[in-house]
Amino acid sequence: MNDSPGWASPGSAPSDGKETAIPRPSEPQDGSGPTGQWSPEQPPPGQWSPPSNPGSGPGTRPPAPGWGGGPQRQGWAGPPPAAKPGVIPLRPLSLGEILDGSVSALRAHWRTALSFSLAVSVITQIAVILMQRYLLPEPTSVDPNATGAEALRQATDSARSTLISLAPATLVTMIATLFTASIITVVISRSVLGRPTTLSDAWAEARPRILPLLGLTVLVPLIMAAIMAVGIGPGLLLGSEAGAALAFLGFAAACVAMLWLNVSFALAAPALMLERQSIVAALRRSAKLVRGAWWRTFGVLALTWLLTFLLTFLVSIPFGIIAVIVDGTDVSEFLNGTAPSFGWSFLIVTGIGEVIVSTLIYPFVAGVMALLYVDQRIRREALDLDLARAAGLPGYGADTPRS
Repeated sequence: MNDSPGWASPGSAPSDGKETAIPRPSEPQDGSGPTGQWSPEQPPPGQWSPPSNPGSGPGTRPPAPGWGGGPQRQGWAGPPPAAKPGVIPLRPLSLGEILDGSVSALRAHWRTALSFSLAVSVITQIAVILMQRYLLPEPTSVDPNATGAEALRQATDSARSTLISLAPATLVTMIATLFTASIITVVISRSVLGRPTTLSDAWAEARPRILPLLGLTVLVPLIMAAIMAVGIGPGLLLGSEAGAALAFLGFAAACVAMLWLNVSFALAAPALMLERQSIVAALRRSAKLVRGAWWRTFGVLALTWLLTFLLTFLVSIPFGIIAVIVDGTDVSEFLNGTAPSFGWSFLIVTGIGEVIVSTLIYPFVAGVMALLYVDQRIRREALDLDLARAAGLPGYGADTPRS
């Protein structure tokens, strides 16, 4: 951000392996220090008694706070709560605070976030419906009674047809997610500071980073595809039973590697947007922030995707049932393997359900990613101090030491 809290990667942050000095009490300058002024006449051991109850005698002074008999003040209380200028407290965040912060930011800026997400979702779904209706080939029918080589051929043709049908929709959805993530990341960065933002302001700040973000969005799937090709390629080239076993082992190893890299690169988009990093530098930056917190990052992402799956399921199933009823599609076509032919009513009704899901899921996931990035920087680089200074909170001057 241009007016912001120093989103740029610090040159010597704790995550770089440099520890900040711990402030210690200063020693007396003359080296002597205060000496005890105890009287030589001391009472015998074990003869101390607690202070007498106030009011037991005339002219008794009331006890000092904290010695019993008066209201207990904050003398030995815990640390004060963290400052919260925006949607999150400026300290390391818990899982619930990350999820709640994303929802709170969307509620606080619903006109900017949800209106943009709704517009993108509607355009995306119209494009997907038109492609399904006019451009994509008809699904391949599968004979449930086929056996042997014929069954294998039909399964291969069906898988190829499914991939061809999904590819355009996946590409359009990926571009829609990219645009939504760019806007939501800016909105979240302002929400953390408690600053209002408009769609025009968010777009003006996100627009210069759209092409690098597009490159990042394309590069990561290409890396995953290359890993999968390396994993299953040797087994497919052998073509025997041993080759099939090798391909299965390679597939399992490739899935593990892809999962590890996907989690390690999860914070690349926020780093690219907020720190103005290049594509490769953003990938390295994400891997550095996730290092040492891989399992925690994986847990946050897994719960986020589980919540999005449940929301998709709860919305899509009713709309799918309504679409089948309105379209008059015979349910037996789904059971006997015949590819059903869907009409406009089916596509429109299911499209409405997809718009509702996308409008809510796109900004929520992007918000979680942005707040997870902020949380990791707070934990590793004391970003909370920079955020507090940028928010103009009192007591956070330029000389405030980093924790």
